[in-house]
Amino acid sequence: MVHFGWLRSLASALSLVAALLNSLAADAQPSYPHRVVTLVTHSSPGGGSDVFLRELARYLGPQMGVEFIVDNVRGGSGARAMARLANAPADGSIFYATTPTYIYTSLLSRPANTYHDLEPIVNVFFDEEVVYTRSNGPFETLEQVLEKARTSRGRWGASTPASLERQALEQLKAAAGVSPAIVTHEGGGDLMLNVLNGTLDVGVGEAQEIRGQLDAGQLRILAVFAPVRTERLPGIPTVKELGYDVVLTKFRGIAGPPGTPPAVVDAWQRGVQAVLENPDYRAVYEARILAPHYIPHTDYAEFIDDFAARTESFLRATGVVQ
Repeated sequence: MVHFGWLRSLASALSLVAALLNSLAADAQPSYPHRVVTLVTHSSPGGGSDVFLRELARYLGPQMGVEFIVDNVRGGSGARAMARLANAPADGSIFYATTPTYIYTSLLSRPANTYHDLEPIVNVFFDEEVVYTRSNGPFETLEQVLEKARTSRGRWGASTPASLERQALEQLKAAAGVSPAIVTHEGGGDLMLNVLNGTLDVGVGEAQEIRGQLDAGQLRILAVFAPVRTERLPGIPTVKELGYDVVLTKFRGIAGPPGTPPAVVDAWQRGVQAVLENPDYRAVYEARILAPHYIPHTDYAEFIDDFAARTESFLRATGVVQ
């Protein structure tokens, strides 16, 4: 008599394997359409957006299965970078690091391509903006900087002419009733060097891009433009609590060419959400004083439009634009 029990057992085992494979296939994410992806920034090497992209790429690349290359497209306070993206193929091969600069550039200089010509993909962080000075300089408080500005003008520094930092200094000047010279640069790295060498009394920039010099004891933060004190900068007062009602929100996200495919957008959303939970990356961005603030694609466009509307309203109210 022939026994077929072993055949039934084998069939059952094969069925289980097939079911498992089908389940894994269903759960597997579709592969990204490009092996190499370019990330464009208007920032100079060492500037805030440059550092943001390079550190994000280290962790997001393995997560999404791609190799990211950072391209510093400088000039025109972001105008050249926006033009690069606006005229690039919408196939997931190239993206741009969004910051308020691309809004200000669009409103102030009217470039050939504006923020309207880029598609917001996802926001990643909010960044703390700070007033900083060199540690071996004469200033230990923001009030001392303002007092010099009252008596002998002084020199303050911001990054690009159309930057949020430049507008922050203009607002602080008005709020404090002072008139220092404001010197702009092509990026945060150049600005920091001029603070370190004493050419400038203070600079305004992202806390994360000066973290190395803070840790080395070369720079000192005098105040933060956040609405309230932040635990990431213990003991540092806000500009507002010092009596000057100036509050800033600096966002850091990703935009693509117009018409970026939904599948590519979904891949970025999944990747960013996952990488923000990566404990190794969390240690990096917390050390950089970056606050994770994920905004999905469907909400990010509305966020950008609202930010632009409020910015334009401020610029018109102050007579900067007509």
